[in-house]
Amino acid sequence: MILTAIRVFLIGLAAIPLSAIALFSTPIDRTGRTFHAMSRAWSQIILFLFGIKVVTKGGENVDPSQHYIYISNHASAFDIPAAVNGIPDDIRFVLKKELTRIPLWGWALKYGHYISIDRGKARDAVKSLEEAAARMRNGASVILFAEGTRTRDGKLQPFKRGAFTLAIKAGIPIIPVTINNTFKIMRKGSWQITPSDIELVLSKPVPTNGVVGKDAVQQLMETVRAQIASRYIDQG
Repeated sequence: MILTAIRVFLIGLAAIPLSAIALFSTPIDRTGRTFHAMSRAWSQIILFLFGIKVVTKGGENVDPSQHYIYISNHASAFDIPAAVNGIPDDIRFVLKKELTRIPLWGWALKYGHYISIDRGKARDAVKSLEEAAARMRNGASVILFAEGTRTRDGKLQPFKRGAFTLAIKAGIPIIPVTINNTFKIMRKGSWQITPSDIELVLSKPVPTNGVVGKDAVQQLMETVRAQIASRYIDQG
C-alpha cells in the first residue's frame, strides 16, 4: 500500500505540468494533437510506474487517413491509459461531467478537446452527443465505453444504444475495441492494484452508412458486441 501511495503521488505530481500544457494549448492548437500528446504522456507515466505493458493487436485495421468511433468494453480505470496508449489515433473521450471537477486535470478536460456529458440531465446529454457527432464529422475520432460503467464481476455487460446512435449520426465507421486483463489490475470500488500486462484488440471497422431504424441499430449493436465478445477474456 505504501508503494501504491508513492506511485499515486508521483502520478499526481506529473499531472500538474502536463495538465497545464494541455489546458494552455487548447486555444492555440485547435487540432487537439498537443492535448492528446499530454494525455498519452500521462498515461505512459501511469503504466510505467505500475510496470504495466500494453500489447496492441489489429493496429493494421486503423487507417491513419480515416477517423472512427471506437467502442470498447469497460472493466477498470486502467482501460483509459490502455486505450490512450494502445490505439494508434488521436482519440477524444466522451466522459461523465463529474470528472471535470478534478483540480487542474479536470479543468483541462472541461475546456479541452474531450466531451463531457451530464448524465443527470437528458437534454444536456443529447446536446453533448450532437457536439460529439459534429466533431467527428470534422475529423475527430472518439472512444466510448458501450457498457456505460465498469463491470463489477469481470463479465461483459449489455451494451447501451447511445454510442451506436452517435456513430450513425456522425456517419463514420465503428472499430470494436476489446481490452483484456484490466479487471484483475484494479476492480471497481477497490484501490488494490495488481499489475498485469494489458491486451488491446482492434477489430476491423464496421460501417454505419445506411443504418436506419431501431432494428438496424439493434443489429449494429449486436454485431459490434459479438466482435468484442469473441476476443474478450472473461475475468470473472
